Amino acid sequence: MKKLIHTLLAGSLLTTCLATALTANAMTISPQNWWVGMQNSSLQIMLHEIEVAKQQWQLVPYSGVKLKNITKTDNANYAFINLDISPSAKPGTLLFKNQMGEQFEYPLLARDKQSAKRQGFDGGDTIYLINPDRFANGDSSNDTVTGMKEDVNPSERGGRHGGDIQGIINALPYLDELGVTQLWLTPPLENNMPSYSYHGYAITDFYNIDPRMGSNELYRELSSIAKQHGIGLVMDLVLNHFGSEHVWMKDKPTADWINFNGDFANGKNATSHARQTIQDPHASEFDKRQFNDGWFVSTMPDLNQRQPLLATYLIQNAIWWIEYADLSGIRVDTYSYSDKAFLADWTKAIMTEYPAFNIVGEEWTSNPAIASYWQAGKINSDGYTSSLPSVMDFSLQESLIQALNEDESWNTGWVKVYESLANDFLYPNPDNLLVFADNHDMSRVYTELKQDLAKTKMAMTMLLTTRGIAQMYYGTEVLLDNTGSNDHGDIRIDFPGGFAGQKTNAFTGQGLNSDQVDMQQTIATLLNFRKNSPAIAKGKLTHFSPKEGVYSYARISEQQTVLVFLNKNTTAKTWSLDYMREVIGNHKSATALFNKQKVKLTKPLTLPAMSAVVLVIE
Repeated sequence: MKKLIHTLLAGSLLTTCLATALTANAMTISPQNWWVGMQNSSLQIMLHEIEVAKQQWQLVPYSGVKLKNITKTDNANYAFINLDISPSAKPGTLLFKNQMGEQFEYPLLARDKQSAKRQGFDGGDTIYLINPDRFANGDSSNDTVTGMKEDVNPSERGGRHGGDIQGIINALPYLDELGVTQLWLTPPLENNMPSYSYHGYAITDFYNIDPRMGSNELYRELSSIAKQHGIGLVMDLVLNHFGSEHVWMKDKPTADWINFNGDFANGKNATSHARQTIQDPHASEFDKRQFNDGWFVSTMPDLNQRQPLLATYLIQNAIWWIEYADLSGIRVDTYSYSDKAFLADWTKAIMTEYPAFNIVGEEWTSNPAIASYWQAGKINSDGYTSSLPSVMDFSLQESLIQALNEDESWNTGWVKVYESLANDFLYPNPDNLLVFADNHDMSRVYTELKQDLAKTKMAMTMLLTTRGIAQMYYGTEVLLDNTGSNDHGDIRIDFPGGFAGQKTNAFTGQGLNSDQVDMQQTIATLLNFRKNSPAIAKGKLTHFSPKEGVYSYARISEQQTVLVFLNKNTTAKTWSLDYMREVIGNHKSATALFNKQKVKLTKPLTLPAMSAVVLVIE
């Protein structure tokens, strides 16, 4: 009986706290607006308020808009209004009323006429990956915000350091000059967690920017100003999980909204990370569920995308941000961890709405047989059909680091890169893979290459001239380094010049050493070349088997041919071009990218030791 009384009291206290929170915030409406003229005429509006489902909501007649029905769940605090918005509907304000005389307005906005035709990122782009909290503090007034559970603490590696959206806006001229054409920010959405909230992947509000980062309006301003600099905005979306401080943990919209009934069970219900179970024809259903439904950690509950109301919520959330913030792409975190049938529906819905858009999924595997399973156009043996345009090329990333750190032999060194690219036959569209040397979840490329400038320049030259869409982690251009620590807080180091009191400033060049200046200039040359190179953006890749420590290849378009030579030897090489006649053709000369000198193609080249040579044939 004591136990029962204790349970009842605890439940009563939770209900009281929840009621207080909901009363204070009034009714939550998601999404907070929509647009006319969308390809999909259906709209689901989630209402959240104490016993909102007991109200009888009616739509005041509005031309072109029909209230189909209202879905109620096992939780009376939620109701889902389902509308049909015909092509004839005009922008305006919908009005909903209930039998108690209560009402709320719902905006229907005019859609940009070119929205459906928006162009996503592609092979001519360079995506610059930023952890906003660690890049630049442009507004110190929002470092600590009343009501947010974690304050700024720049001395703590896992704490919040104060970087924000305004800091990125201030840096746009620098990024433009560097040659960046797309920005990927790790999630800037609200992460109202008591600790370790800076990374952004424990989302507590899917429709609002974290106030310590700025606001929805400022995020949209970032997109607008970036566009003036020729820079698109890629949003990092999380479909698999959310933050444990989200209201859904206290008040689930449905009993099956969260996997394993919302219980981490002290790790018993953690994910196995065994991604191969999705493709494995022999895998048990137990193993598949443990991978897909398991939680990452106790603070990141796993979402059940098989729940149709949740599935629609997540689809609409992505489309809302595309429209609202004028996005040019999406990166999906932990892609394969979500339900695969849902992923097919989610990608199809977005690509149907925006046929020229681009989405890249994170599938962290060096096995291209697994990664290629998810790319649109792949004919899979199990019949699975995906609409995901792009995946991240972890195989090439791993092979490149190994190649530069290993001695050359028949099965080590550059042959690792060659073999990785030779596996492109597994992909429907290898030109639309995302290539990278590092990111926010792994040691930095300069660190992995043992602080070797020459190797780092070779690595970045290769990634910025091979097939695919290039992604570069912030600070690579000035050799940011996490040697001595693999802690994510040290990998996601503060960008020099982004915070008060720093002696080094990458934006102005103040305090940079000669190696950093060299690297910054090399990156700027490569990125600005990529912007206007038809061979890099759309050209065919032809590569040649590595020999004598040199890997070489060509990018070929009708207007331009680019030749690349990566010499890993500690001595210069005299290099005959006879084997490359199939790509050189009748051309007699080329221009060296880095020093602009004319180079004769009718005689052997001199490849300096530990160097990358890029020749451009117009």
